[in-house]
Amino acid sequence: MRTTASYDLFPDARSERALARARWLAREGRTRDARSAYDELLAAKPDLKACWAEYFELLRSSGQADEALQLADRARATFGETGFSLTLRAAALTELGRYPEALTELDRAVEVDPDLALVWHELGYAAYKLGDRNRALLALDRAFALEPHTDTLKLRGQVLREAGRYQAAEVAFEGAAQAAEHPEQHADAEREIATTRRYGLYAPRRPEDLTVAERWFADTGSIVLASTPGPVAPSDETIVATFAEVAANSDWHFGQVILLGPEFPACTDLAYRMGAPLVTPAAFDPAVCPLIVTLRPLVADKTWTGIVGRLANESIGLVLALEHPAEAHPPVTADVIGVLTDAGKRRERAPNPVQAVIEARHPGARLAGRRLRPS
Repeated sequence: MRTTASYDLFPDARSERALARARWLAREGRTRDARSAYDELLAAKPDLKACWAEYFELLRSSGQADEALQLADRARATFGETGFSLTLRAAALTELGRYPEALTELDRAVEVDPDLALVWHELGYAAYKLGDRNRALLALDRAFALEPHTDTLKLRGQVLREAGRYQAAEVAFEGAAQAAEHPEQHADAEREIATTRRYGLYAPRRPEDLTVAERWFADTGSIVLASTPGPVAPSDETIVATFAEVAANSDWHFGQVILLGPEFPACTDLAYRMGAPLVTPAAFDPAVCPLIVTLRPLVADKTWTGIVGRLANESIGLVLALEHPAEAHPPVTADVIGVLTDAGKRRERAPNPVQAVIEARHPGARLAGRRLRPS
């Protein structure tokens, strides 16, 4: 499929103009309204394949796989057993995790329409999800030869990265960035490049061979202090002591420590170890390089989002969260995390300050380019 970002919002052709409203609603995140707009358009123009494809992608991207399969069956009733309709149904089966069935449908689609790039693109994706990387790469190469597209290059990069071929993956993502026609596509490709470079830190190991904390850093750029399996979950005091060790070895200096959220005793010890005053959010001063500390991220708190946003925008200071839910990833707003949690319970991990320092110095870390000392 092609995401709505692959298309111009207000193209000239009449059929393309008819899609403009549904595309705009989809880009604005108004999924229900976009679905209604696509349904209205299909009722008036049932032969418009672009509408079927975009509608399907909307359902797929919003996790509505069952509805996507129903839409694919509607397309088959409209177009018959064509390569296009078979590909839609196979893509829906892929999203439902029914990979053997999806590959069967795609093999039929190849027989019906071997020159349809979309067939090969979805065949590559289904083979990738099934774990057959060689077949996935062959299919994606055929898709790109038939119709060069940034989405195909991006998927090729993901397959190569999962295989541990990080340099080849980076080349594919760089190609996707160069081929991007819209800012969303370019920004997405740049994120994939940064992620691939972080995975390269652990070469020659593949992503599947990395620890949870290593994958966390590779995927988000955030450092997890307690990353080594241990007998017990780390305490607040242990996390604070580890952070102080990493800060000293990384030459980080802070002019103030700001506590956001509930108080915890170790926060006072953290301020002491940093040699900085513990102040309220009202005293926030970016110029002195603040250290923001919280027991856990306050995603819905306006003070939290405001201060964290300013630090990122001004490239100064650091956010430390003592714990972070493992399931909430990405996005991540903390630069350094003490320990990951499962259903609110800290994992049994031991601190690994050496690895934390190595990751902090990586050019792809969230801290890259930050000023981590007062003016």
